[in-house]
Amino acid sequence: SQGRHRIDIVMLALSGKKMGFEKVIQMIDELVVTLKKEQVDDESKKEYCAVQFDQSDDKKKALERSIGDLETLIAETKEGIATATEEVAALMKGISELDQSVAEATEMRQAENAEYKDLMAGNGAAKELILFARNRMNKFYNPKLYKAAPKQELSKEDRIMVNNGGTPPPTEAPGGIAGTGISVSFVQIDSRVAPPPPPATAEAYKAAGEESGGVIAMMDLLVNDITKEMTTAEAEEKAAQGNYEAMMTDSAEKRAMDSKSLTDREGAKADMTAELEGSEGDKASASKELMVLEQYMAALHAECDW
Repeated sequence: SQGRHRIDIVMLALSGKKMGFEKVIQMIDELVVTLKKEQVDDESKKEYCAVQFDQSDDKKKALERSIGDLETLIAETKEGIATATEEVAALMKGISELDQSVAEATEMRQAENAEYKDLMAGNGAAKELILFARNRMNKFYNPKLYKAAPKQELSKEDRIMVNNGGTPPPTEAPGGIAGTGISVSFVQIDSRVAPPPPPATAEAYKAAGEESGGVIAMMDLLVNDITKEMTTAEAEEKAAQGNYEAMMTDSAEKRAMDSKSLTDREGAKADMTAELEGSEGDKASASKELMVLEQYMAALHAECDW
């Protein structure tokens, strides 16, 4: 330092004895002033270094805590994103499986309904056919039970034809089988032709009557069986349709809830992804700031350590 240099000069002057004592005293006085000034400078620098070391150390600790907190937040956010990703995949799979089950149930219901309609149409036609045949037999063997065809209402054109000597159009059997797809000709019975005449003797006629009664009773049993089957089929169809509609309602509600959950989880995942990007950016900035601070502290040590 400058003070040390002046001490060397004074010592040299004293040893050489070439200067006057007053000159040496003056040099000593100047040396004292210089030393006092350097002492003040050293103390100021020491104080400055102490303050800088404290501030830098506090700043370093704060940065290290911040980086540690960011690392924890980044790890938690990544874990949250992974969980959300799994939940989104599970919800998407569940919705897909639900849609598949709804499609399969609909296909099954359509097949069951088609089978029900075929059964009802076939049984309805068979029932009408048996009733038609029974009524024809009653006409000749049990006239009291015979149900005559309702009087036909002729159209204007038919009335003109009859008035001119024409034949009126045929009348369908009582109860009819219209709408079943089976025409009256299907039974191979001509309404104008009666069954063979009853036997000549009373005993034979009685036997024929009993035989026709057995046939009619069998027809009644068949009609009852068909009616029961149709009633059972109708009840089963109603129950199946009710179950199907309930399933569709439940499925629609579940799909709506799952779709909302899917939207919410996808939104949460997007938010966490944005938060992760921000945290990683903050960590990079803090790490860079810490590196610069450590370089400054190294330079501070080089200047203040003496």
